[in-house]
Amino acid sequence: MLDAIKTFLNELTGTAEKKDLGEDDYRLAAAALLFHVIAVDGVVLPGEREKLSTLLAGQFSLHKDETAELLAAAETADKEAVDLYGFTSILKWKLEIADRERIVEMMWNLVYADGAVHEFEDNVIWRAAELLGVSSQKRISLKQRAREGAGD
Repeated sequence: MLDAIKTFLNELTGTAEKKDLGEDDYRLAAAALLFHVIAVDGVVLPGEREKLSTLLAGQFSLHKDETAELLAAAETADKEAVDLYGFTSILKWKLEIADRERIVEMMWNLVYADGAVHEFEDNVIWRAAELLGVSSQKRISLKQRAREGAGD
């Protein structure tokens, strides 16, 4: 897993040869994008971190240790990234539209984990959804579903 993380980070910075992307690459890209959502407002609350861990474990069928390792790698990747494109391009290339929509839904679920939508969170999801090829109509319907699921 560590080799996959190093390769991924090198690809983000353009210092490695492009290779076929493996499963770890798209999982890390998704996790880093999701981590960015909870960090964009400047505060990562314990409840947000726990919600992200739960979502990652469920989405990727990970054990507790694997989830913790992926979450740590995602945090590092997010801190080193200069934009969202490095993450979204991998996801768009690797995943079908339904899976990309699922990631946008996960983003909204994370936003509603703390009970409030910060304007930065809303904006980052809008930008990510556009880069992922998820329509505005679908993004808004996923937002409404997440809001209803959170009890708002």
